[in-house]
Amino acid sequence: MTPLIRSHVALLVLNMMYGANYVVAKGLMPGVIGPNGFILLRVLGAGTLFWLLFLRRFQKVEKNDIIRLAFCGLFGVGVNQLFFFNGLMLTSPVNASVIMITTPIIVFILSLIILKEKAQLIKIIGLVLGAIGSILFTMQSGVSIHSNIKGDMFILVNAVSYALYLVLVKPLMAKYKPLTVITWVFTFGIIYVLIWPFSYEELSQVDPSALSPDSILRFIFVVIGVTFLPYLLMVYAMKIVSPAVSSTYIYLQPILAAFFVYLFFLLGLEDYTDDFSWTKLLSTLLVFIGVFLVIRPPKKPKGWIKPAQ
Repeated sequence: MTPLIRSHVALLVLNMMYGANYVVAKGLMPGVIGPNGFILLRVLGAGTLFWLLFLRRFQKVEKNDIIRLAFCGLFGVGVNQLFFFNGLMLTSPVNASVIMITTPIIVFILSLIILKEKAQLIKIIGLVLGAIGSILFTMQSGVSIHSNIKGDMFILVNAVSYALYLVLVKPLMAKYKPLTVITWVFTFGIIYVLIWPFSYEELSQVDPSALSPDSILRFIFVVIGVTFLPYLLMVYAMKIVSPAVSSTYIYLQPILAAFFVYLFFLLGLEDYTDDFSWTKLLSTLLVFIGVFLVIRPPKKPKGWIKPAQ
């Protein structure tokens, strides 16, 4: 398996985890824990795991990169996660997953401005098709009693913040190991979440002895399966692919979120289900076509010879 294929597998796996998170995390808020306390628990848990690994593979960071890492921590952890969980508590899992599809569009624009990447027509077509498919998918979902405008706006702020993080972190991938970057990103992220006035207050209200086994498993999944592992997979993938390509996988999240919504309904857990239709099947096909067009490698010119390793 080539590094490029491994990168795309990593992106697919982490987005499957994110798709499950829309339902898993929402089931805990606000009854078991508030969104701000949840994020504090999430970043402290994942940050500790990152440092345990990092101390065994320590890599020094140049002083002039500290500021960029601090901004990555702000947009990739602080603003991103706080607004996402506050928004998810107020809106439906399907709404949240679909609003996140704005991320590739924002990343594409920011990459053109900040990273000076070239705009290829085929990638633009892929982005447009993916967006159309996701929008059509959402229009078929109907109006949910679990959503409101405020929650949707919080998710949009999260999408913008995450897009900016993907662009800012890309140059660091060329200089440092993925573990080095993500450990420092989370270190700064923990600082931002700690100074957020509602975080510790909400976390302190949780009674660990009163938690059910289901709640404990959900907490573990969010800390490890939605934070620790996906962030590692993301920085690994971005060693190979561009921010625009990595963010395009978010187009799969409405589909994945809908799958887990239906799965949780069948298991007798939360019920956020909606009717499924042929229109949704068509929109799903458009999403996959859009993703393929963006992630496909460029054609090699005639006479191209593979360079020596």
